[in-house]
Amino acid sequence: MRNFPDLENKSVIVTGGSKGIGKDIALSFASSGANVVIVGRDEDTLRQTNEELIKINPNSFYVSADLNQVSEIKRMTETAVDYMGSLDVLVNNAGINRAKPALEVTEGDWDLTLDTNLKAAFFCSQQAAKYMIPSRSGKIVNIASQMAFVGYFNRAAYCASKGGMVQLTKALAVEWAEYGINVNAVAPTFIETELTEKMFENKEFEREVYSRIPLGKLAEARDVSAATLFLSSNLSKFITGDTIKVDGGWTAI
Repeated sequence: MRNFPDLENKSVIVTGGSKGIGKDIALSFASSGANVVIVGRDEDTLRQTNEELIKINPNSFYVSADLNQVSEIKRMTETAVDYMGSLDVLVNNAGINRAKPALEVTEGDWDLTLDTNLKAAFFCSQQAAKYMIPSRSGKIVNIASQMAFVGYFNRAAYCASKGGMVQLTKALAVEWAEYGINVNAVAPTFIETELTEKMFENKEFEREVYSRIPLGKLAEARDVSAATLFLSSNLSKFITGDTIKVDGGWTAI
């Protein structure tokens, strides 16, 4: 039984959809009957994930694109819409984090983080809105972070980019509400993925993180996927400009 039956046959783009949280989000949409296009830079990884997707929903596809190039965002969106025929949901999940002390952050580190996490999310949303506005409906979900709400060590650029994403979510929600477009965000804590595995080999860091989460454990990718699908479904039709924190209580303290 599908948890979100109203997502069946919806057209969905998931950026950064070939691995980690993005992959789980894409698979969750496909399991709800949605047609999914995943986007990323590594074509081999995209192809492998798409093979998993088409086993669930044959109407799945992938587009290789560098989202730091605005022209690539336009091409990606046009390609995805040409394939699916429409666009109902955009999930801005693509993101990076170069963890290092603020005194060691280079201009290149800063620009790459802000361009990937914030600039790309804006221009992907802009392109998506060009298709959603004429149909007077659509859902945009930004994958932000609890770091949008709290400070943390070695993450000046990352916190700035995710804080900006939460404010961007509010601004677009207000501006596009008249067109029936809901814009929301999901802000997870640290997630159990292959990308965080190496971080938690440092047991002191692991203890420090766990001590900040009242529920006493990390989130799983499916926790983020569930919140994303909720915000993409009819269950959230009167929610816009908001951010759901999937953080185990970290920001409640």
